[in-house]
Order: sequence, then C-alpha cells, then structure tokens
Amino acid sequence: MTANALPPVVDAETRQRSLDELRVREKAATRELDAIAAQRRRMPMVEMPDYTLEGEEGPVRLADVFGGRSQLIVYNHMWFPGQTWQCPGCTGFTSQFTRLEFLDAYDARFVIVTQGPIDEALAYKRRVGNAMTWYSTANSPFGADVGAPPGGGFAVNVFLRDGDTVYRTWHTSGRGTEQLSHSFALIDLLPYGRQEEWQDSPEGWPQSPTYSRWPGSEAIAERYGTDA
Repeated sequence: MTANALPPVVDAETRQRSLDELRVREKAATRELDAIAAQRRRMPMVEMPDYTLEGEEGPVRLADVFGGRSQLIVYNHMWFPGQTWQCPGCTGFTSQFTRLEFLDAYDARFVIVTQGPIDEALAYKRRVGNAMTWYSTANSPFGADVGAPPGGGFAVNVFLRDGDTVYRTWHTSGRGTEQLSHSFALIDLLPYGRQEEWQDSPEGWPQSPTYSRWPGSEAIAERYGTDA
C-alpha cells in the first residue's frame, strides 16, 4: 500500500546533498554529546547513607548491590500498590535490557529498584518476563532520597562505590532516560518517526496521541512473560 504522505522523490545527487547537510548537524550533535559526557565525568558527588534494600535473597546493603563492582546504574521503576499491571512506560523500557553482561568489562552493574514489596516486585518481574535484577526499597527511604518516592515517578541514578562507601554521581528522569534506550534511537531513524502529535513532522505525516503506540504492560507480558 502507498502511504497518504511520502517524502519527496528526487535523484540520487539531490538526496546526497540533503544527507550531507543533515550530516553536519548529526556530527555536531555527536560532538555535543561527547562534551556532555565529559562534563558528566567531572561532576561532583555526594556520599550516601548505608541503606538496606530487599533483594531476592533477603536484605542487602546498598554497597553490596554493586555485586563487587565499583559503578552502579539504578532504574527506579514506578510502582502502584495493589495494581496487577504496573507502569507501562517503565515495563516497556526495562524489557529492552536482556543482556547486560557487557557492563562487566566496565566494572559496572545495572539493576531495577522499586517501591513495591520484594515479593510483589519479583512476581511482577516474572509476569512480564523482565530479565534484570530487582530490589525493593519499600522499607527504606532510599527511593525518596534519590527522586523516586512512593507514588512518585521513575528515575535513573548512578552511583560510585569506594570500599563500603557509596556516592551518588548522576540522576535524571523524564525524557532524560531516553539516552539509555535503543528503541527511540531506532524509531527516530524512520521516515515517519515516532508518529506522536508533539513531534515536528511534515504536513500529512501520520501522527497519534502521545504514548498510543507504546505497548502496554499486558502486551509485554504476552510477549515475554513466564507467569502471565
């Protein structure tokens, strides 16, 4: 089928000129991201209390969540008490991370922390087929202290461990988490992009309400879950 709206059709030379113009901006963006990463590496940090979280094997100190590594990325997963299906955005986002062993070479680990009780959190992990390691901060102020309080939103936090002392080095939330995802990077390459109403697209391009194309938690469970 032919779409209702299509990019203009031109000869190869004209298309290459357009690509060359775009490449200038793409390269500038790459260099800017390099500069941002360099500034991030120079950020000061703050010492954290000796929190105790709940893991699959029971209570665990924050310093031990590192699993012997010196660096830790934490995704704070939204949690709604009593709900069978948790945040679809968090569920879909974290479902992307299935092979994290490459972080071993960088002395780092990536885990999920949620406000949900550990038994409920692990049951949900199985229901949706999540492959990451989960911890609960239901009995700890950790979540509230790092920007993800009970009933609050999601967040990403990064920590550095020096012996038994843990420091918080970076934090983001909202669209700041997109840099961790491969899905939006792939979708943004497509001619029609994310097809969401807020995006700047040519006249006639397909557009839908924000989030409407995102898979729901039940759909994630149907695709990947082992205990749906």
